[in-house]
Amino acid sequence: MGALVAAALFLVGALIAAWAAPAAVRSALAGAGVVGLGLTGAAVGLSTLAGASVQVTVATSLPLPPLVFSPDPLGGFFMIVIGLVGAVSAGYGVGYARSGPAASPTMWSAFALLVFALLAVAASADAVSFLFSWELMALTSTALVAAEHRQRGEVRSAGIWYAAMAHLSFLFLLLGFAVLTTAADGATSFSALAQVASDSNAGQWAFALLALGFAAKAGIVPLHVWLPRAHPAAPSHVSALMSAALVKVGVYGILLLVVRLLPGGPSWQGVMLMVLGAASALFGVLQASVASDLKRLLAFSTTENVGLMVLAAGAASLLTSAGASDVASVALVACLLLVASHAALKTGAFLAAGSILHATGERDLDRLGGLVRTMPVTAATFGIAALAAAALPVTGGFVAEWSLLQALIHGDVPGNRVVAVAMPVAVAIVALTTGIALMTFVKAYGIAFLARPRSHHAADAHEAGWAMRLAMLLAAGAVVVIGLLPGPVATAAASALDTQVVAGTTIGGLTFLPFDALLDPVALTLLTAALAIGIVGWQAVAAHRAPRRQVDLVWACGAGSLTPRMQYTATSYAEPLTRVFDDALQQTRDVEVTHAEESAYLVSRVRFSQTVGDVFDTRLFRPLVGMMERIGQLGAWVQNGSIHRYLLYSFIGLMLVLAVAR
Repeated sequence: MGALVAAALFLVGALIAAWAAPAAVRSALAGAGVVGLGLTGAAVGLSTLAGASVQVTVATSLPLPPLVFSPDPLGGFFMIVIGLVGAVSAGYGVGYARSGPAASPTMWSAFALLVFALLAVAASADAVSFLFSWELMALTSTALVAAEHRQRGEVRSAGIWYAAMAHLSFLFLLLGFAVLTTAADGATSFSALAQVASDSNAGQWAFALLALGFAAKAGIVPLHVWLPRAHPAAPSHVSALMSAALVKVGVYGILLLVVRLLPGGPSWQGVMLMVLGAASALFGVLQASVASDLKRLLAFSTTENVGLMVLAAGAASLLTSAGASDVASVALVACLLLVASHAALKTGAFLAAGSILHATGERDLDRLGGLVRTMPVTAATFGIAALAAAALPVTGGFVAEWSLLQALIHGDVPGNRVVAVAMPVAVAIVALTTGIALMTFVKAYGIAFLARPRSHHAADAHEAGWAMRLAMLLAAGAVVVIGLLPGPVATAAASALDTQVVAGTTIGGLTFLPFDALLDPVALTLLTAALAIGIVGWQAVAAHRAPRRQVDLVWACGAGSLTPRMQYTATSYAEPLTRVFDDALQQTRDVEVTHAEESAYLVSRVRFSQTVGDVFDTRLFRPLVGMMERIGQLGAWVQNGSIHRYLLYSFIGLMLVLAVAR
């Protein structure tokens, strides 16, 4: 922790030195400082997992207990994730934020404070320091989301939505910790709060309030409405940090409830988390599958991934209450594997999306294409991230979802009807989301990187600079390492949870001890390589027997070569899915036909547009916002500028006070 404080002080010095420097120099200095801060935070988390006990106490002038930062092994695991993501994102920002609002001293200061606040949340040992760090995280991330509000009109709205939901989350947490603190006779340390019985009235109320607060920060349905707005609005390295690290503190909070503060609670708590997680996973992947904005697609994919994490935490809570503690431990390990794999893949995916935006100025998939030729590093990074998001071997996403399915399949508690219903339904939802995710990322990669460019921006694209390429390769490498060697990561997760349910094999695979489930990624890799060699060899033989000939394309009706207008778009690729899930997606279509002047039977132009809505946004939040606006208008009627009316208010208020006093 002393090293972390020293790194923070060095960062402050770097930011002060960079304040008056040119934008490029400022980005290099500030980025290097944040990289050091992130790596130091990860080192502190690693030492905590290794058994070191560290504590920093910060006295304040407020009438509150001092701030205490002393991470436990679970917090140390999240510090590793946050620190590494922050370091990679900051390194990427050195090349990405060389000019414009993202390169301003204010934004780099906010970025550094956000990384520090995320680490402080994971290191907090009491409710006061946790809430202080949480609010610092909310304020700095709001500033980063609104960084480009003068350049793009939608950014201002996104910033307002994000700020409102961030402080709604803080309100739920404040109420939940207030209930726990009252039940603990005013104590605020996590060790004292953990003494409150989880099945007491105070424990159950606190669990519900805190779970809602953490769910809002994690982007769980229906409190997810900020996420598809904020991620596209923020600069890309900020989007990577928010998706890969910031939403994880919401998952950390839920695990803090399930593992440390209120473990072993009533079964309704696990069922609530499973329902929220399953709804988020399914709704998020459906919205991602029909999105044509690349960053919006990745944002909804984050909702899906976080939903699976909350589903795993809920399954662990339910299984613990049913007495199946070993299988519950496997579900918790699967949750942390999902955290690590999602952090790696979403860092790579958002950084690759930022590279595309930096090179083309486009986020619309329907205006991209052919980037695999001009941006090979970006294409490789996004491709590896897409494989992991679709849970395909041998990536971290496959390992994590395989572990989750093992826990759900083996979660059989004889005589418990709730478990008997919940586990098969959860398995079906995980399988469905995985299938739709595969389709989603086939669409995203195929439309963006393959075929022919659909605009001159895509045709003139160029690869990113060396700092951006290095950051993308590091993220892609982490995805592959977790997939090939999941044993060390799972062992670290088991250490963070103080359980022995997982053992790494000699080649870095996984062996779950309760039911002897074995995963050998190296064997899967060798099998995949053998199949690939066979397919390539067969294709070479076939190509030799049937030489390639130049012919008119049937797809072009014999009229010539293929043009970009004849290719599938992201919208047309997802059309079958929008018809199947029409009620959930709430899409609206508009077809405008322009006829030729000479004849009503000849068409000169057809214009098609489709909009996919968010049912929670349109049916829940927008009516709520409208109601608040009407209340505000009533307030304007009360304050109309009339001095006579104001004197009347004062007189009525005085009479009420005298009446109550009497």
